[in-house]
Amino acid sequence: MRLSKVILAAALLRLGDAFNNSRQASTSSQLRNNVIRNQGGRSSGSSSSSSSRIFASTAADALTTTAQSEQLSSTVSRLKQVLTKEYISFFDPMVDSWYASDVTFDDPMTSLSGVDSYRNNVDMLAGRTLMGKILFDGAGINLHSVTGGKITEKKDGNVEIGDVITRWTLRVTAKVIPWKPEAVFSGISVYKLQPGGAEGITIVGQTDYWDSINIKEGTDPSVPQTQYQKVPTNVAVQDFLGQLQPDGFRAAAAAPEVPYLLLRRGDGYELRKYPGFVGVETPYQRRDYGFEGLGAFTKGMDAMSPSMMKVYNDDDAEVPKDKMMMWPLRYTNPGEGSGAPPPPALASEKAGKGQWKSVSLASRSECVVAVRTFEDASMGPVVRNADRELRVMLKRDGLKPKEGSEEFVVFSQYDAVHSMGKRRSEAWIELEDGGHPY
Repeated sequence: MRLSKVILAAALLRLGDAFNNSRQASTSSQLRNNVIRNQGGRSSGSSSSSSSRIFASTAADALTTTAQSEQLSSTVSRLKQVLTKEYISFFDPMVDSWYASDVTFDDPMTSLSGVDSYRNNVDMLAGRTLMGKILFDGAGINLHSVTGGKITEKKDGNVEIGDVITRWTLRVTAKVIPWKPEAVFSGISVYKLQPGGAEGITIVGQTDYWDSINIKEGTDPSVPQTQYQKVPTNVAVQDFLGQLQPDGFRAAAAAPEVPYLLLRRGDGYELRKYPGFVGVETPYQRRDYGFEGLGAFTKGMDAMSPSMMKVYNDDDAEVPKDKMMMWPLRYTNPGEGSGAPPPPALASEKAGKGQWKSVSLASRSECVVAVRTFEDASMGPVVRNADRELRVMLKRDGLKPKEGSEEFVVFSQYDAVHSMGKRRSEAWIELEDGGHPY
């Protein structure tokens, strides 16, 4: 299609020139006669010739601009594929042909210029240089999306390429520190593009922002270029060093944890994408009774953590709703869809029968959950305060809780009952579909 439009544009140009030449030849003698017959008279042929030339030129320019836009759009799609492969391989290799020789790189802690400096920085983080082998281990990056790169035809005939935006989560272990802490960063990269270069489009600059420090309060997540703002370098350094502190003695985990994809490490909270999972739940009055009941029911079923409690905000109701406790049993593997898997046969046989009358099967589809961690005992005021704080943070960062979630609080516990050490508890709020940028 692009080739046919280019050919058509060329044909229109030739047609316009041929038409103009023939008109000019035929009107030259007429013009002389008209001047003799009618001094000051005006030839209509000259006006017609000028109009046809303008029409042909305008049409050709429009078609040429459209062809260029389509070509650039195709090239942007190829660039997105290249970036996806670079992230998956942690830039091994980095495809130099897409980058300007003087490409700039800026993140909250670093500013670099040039392809070699850019590559060396990534290689060090990935442990592919001598210094990197000494400092870091286990570096990896999850790419969540690649968007942008819109081609815009401007009124002056030029074509503009919009920024390409990637969203990602980066993890790296600082193995040079005895307790080997893991640092986690999530955020966006804004790629500035220009036409030209070996591939047809060149990356001339990349600016990274972190979700934990760069999000501007009260802005729209759908427009990342305006939601993120630069901050002083010392703010970034403090954020990084804060993750390298020793974690102390932690309580033993009750069971293997349901896996999740960390989408965002924000300021005071996390966003996680959980797969669909199936489990069992029971009403409870005291948490230790709930633990005992589900522990007995799931014996031999390899129950997972966390234990999830749902408590309604209906203390003033005449008949308050039951508090519920759920334990996951199975989760959906990647590539198996977004729904919950079937429950274990033994769970289906026992649930709701005999002594297990109060135990029922429960399933959850894939979802994005906002999480705020707290270490105090999971008493009512503590849990509700964590839930309130989390809601304030979500509103600040333009994220939308699922409708109706304000009617209850959900909190999760990961530790074995009566275990010693720092405990891990979390307030959970599921987000609305479309209420986040992931």
